[in-house]
Amino acid sequence: MNAPTPAGARISIIGAGPGGLTCARVLRQHGIAVTVYDRDPDAYSRDQGGSLDLHEEDGQLALREAGLLEEFLALARCESQEMRRFDPAGRLLGHHLPDAGETSRPEIDRGQLRDLLLRSLDAGTVRWGHTLESVSGPADGPRTLTFTDGSTVETDLVIGADGAFSRVRAAVSDAVPRYTGAGFLEAWFDDMESAHPELSALVGQGSAHVADGARGLFAQRNSGGHMRVYIMRRAPLDWITASGLAPQDTDGIRAHLLDEYAGWAPRILRMITENDGAYVDRPLFALPVPHTWRHSPGVTLLGDAAHLMPPLGVGVNLAMLDAAELALALAGSATVDDAVHTYEKTMLPRSAETAAMLEGGAGFLLEEPDADELARFGESGAGPGHGEQPVVGH
Repeated sequence: MNAPTPAGARISIIGAGPGGLTCARVLRQHGIAVTVYDRDPDAYSRDQGGSLDLHEEDGQLALREAGLLEEFLALARCESQEMRRFDPAGRLLGHHLPDAGETSRPEIDRGQLRDLLLRSLDAGTVRWGHTLESVSGPADGPRTLTFTDGSTVETDLVIGADGAFSRVRAAVSDAVPRYTGAGFLEAWFDDMESAHPELSALVGQGSAHVADGARGLFAQRNSGGHMRVYIMRRAPLDWITASGLAPQDTDGIRAHLLDEYAGWAPRILRMITENDGAYVDRPLFALPVPHTWRHSPGVTLLGDAAHLMPPLGVGVNLAMLDAAELALALAGSATVDDAVHTYEKTMLPRSAETAAMLEGGAGFLLEEPDADELARFGESGAGPGHGEQPVVGH
């Protein structure tokens, strides 16, 4: 088969998350047709997760290529760059306040970012209710996408932007995500100023982190007076059932947590005891390091499908950078195959290097800070896990 030109190719993106939608938007900016397939029945069928901080050097760079940076900055919460670090006794160890006009890492709710990207695409670009079952076809293409409803689509390039448990990945790699041994319980808080004023004052406008070497808490303000707390612990994957509990047993899980966090200050424990509704179990998974694959015509990956790592503030930013670079490679190459080669030549080494730095990083979320870390925290606002949504185990 002759390698198709990007302008004449049938390009399919699997996954309408920030990475997939960014790739689609940049492609459309360059006049290249694309279709996005997503398993959700519509754009608003499920909660999109917490707040994200988009960095100038990757996430914001991708939005600039998408022509959406100014709209993003109008929506983003620059005040949420504030970060606080406490010890379990409730003493403030470090505090970063953003400078006036600072836009290095402003926050935006994941749902707001998705809406921004969706509004930028032509109607019909995203095909909802399409759950991918498999990718098949000859190595030199075209490839066939088979969906769980029995429908099929023939495509010249399939881009796997379908996250941690990607179905596209199997077309190029045997790698599967592994449990890291650590996990989060997510707790939601509503109407912070009226219903949770003490906790609101503790956390401030951005985020707050507490850890003692074995356990941690990470609180993150969202828009609209909401907040999420991630209760971070090393635990077996089946810890809830092994403890004789059920996922919806909020009182039982709370009692279990309070036993684990015994001795922590009451003002800190509000992050465990005042949540509105059930806890959500979010075990953390990662791909083997490094995760690479032999180049395959017509298939490539971006974001968590390519390089799933611990949630230390890089995942969405790297996914959006991947997306923009792949789209720009397609816009600037003679053939689809040339574009994929160009993209993977940069993306694979970058993701391997980043993954190596973060390998085992889930444990970093639980560590007590040393003097050097606190100094860096105060100077730059660097904080573990800031703005990153943990991976949900399926």
